[in-house]
Amino acid sequence: MSEVSRREFLKCAAANATVAGLLSLDPRRLRANPLGLPIGCQTWPVREMIAKDFPGTIKVLANSGFQSIELCSPVGYADSGFAGVGKYSGAELRRILGDAGVTCVSSHFSIQELRENQEGRIAWAKDVGLTQMMVPSLEGPRHPSVDDVKRAADEYNRMAEKAARAGIQQGLHNEDWTISMTADGQRTYDLLFKFLDPKLVKFQFQVSSISDGYNPIHYFTRYHGRFISMHVQGWSAKTRQITPVGQGTLNWKKIFAAARIGGIKNYFVEMHLPMMQASVPYLRKLQV
Repeated sequence: MSEVSRREFLKCAAANATVAGLLSLDPRRLRANPLGLPIGCQTWPVREMIAKDFPGTIKVLANSGFQSIELCSPVGYADSGFAGVGKYSGAELRRILGDAGVTCVSSHFSIQELRENQEGRIAWAKDVGLTQMMVPSLEGPRHPSVDDVKRAADEYNRMAEKAARAGIQQGLHNEDWTISMTADGQRTYDLLFKFLDPKLVKFQFQVSSISDGYNPIHYFTRYHGRFISMHVQGWSAKTRQITPVGQGTLNWKKIFAAARIGGIKNYFVEMHLPMMQASVPYLRKLQV
C-alpha cells in the first residue's frame, strides 16, 4: 500500500481521455440488480489511528457506515502503523471486528513476507478468517523484459497455488512495478493477465490508476471474471482532484456495472478518512 497522494491523478490529460471512455457502455446494462455488496474501506488511510488504537479505529469506521474492512499485514506493514495488530490473536481480531459490526475477508501482504514465510502468513490469514490475500505489486526491473514479467508471474503463480491448497484466494493489486512499461513499450499489467494463471490469481483494481490510462471499464470488460475486488476513489476532471465517491466526474453506475462483469466480489474505499466518510451516503443509494 501507499499514500493515496502517491497515486493521485498526476496525468490529467490521460485522465480526461479515459473518463470520456466511461460513457461507452450500453445504458441497458444499468438496469441490473442493486449493488448488493457491503460498503468497504481500506485501513491504510487510517494507519496512524490504528497504531494508537486498533479497536477504537475499527469502531470509528463502523460508525462511519463501513460494513467491511481490508487490513494490512502486521508483518509486511509493520513500519506503516500495523505492527500493533500483530499482538492480537486471530480469535481476538475476529471478536474486535465482530463487536464493531464489520467483516474482514481481505488483507494486503508484501511479496517479501510471502517469500520469507508464506506458510506462516497463510496460517495467520486463516486464523483471522480471511479468504483473500492481496499483494500490492510484484517486483522486477524498472523497464522489464517480457521474460522478466514472466518470471515474476511464475513466482506468484507458485505462491497462489500454495494459497489455493489452503483455501485462500491470492490477488494482485495494480500499482508500482505492476503498472510499469516494459523495455519494448508494452504494459507490464497487460502481460500479467497473460502469464498469471486465471484459476489461481485474481486481480484487485485501483480506480485511481485511471490517471495513468488504466480505464476500469476497459479492464473489467476485457478481462471478465479475472477480478475479485477494487479500491475506490472519486475524481473530478474539472478540478483535477480526488473527491469523495459520487462527487466527481466518474460514472459509478457504469464502473460498477462493468465491475460485475469483471467478477468483483468486494470493494474498498481508500482515501483520507473525511473523504471516505463523505462517500458513504452516495454508495448507500447507488444501484446499478
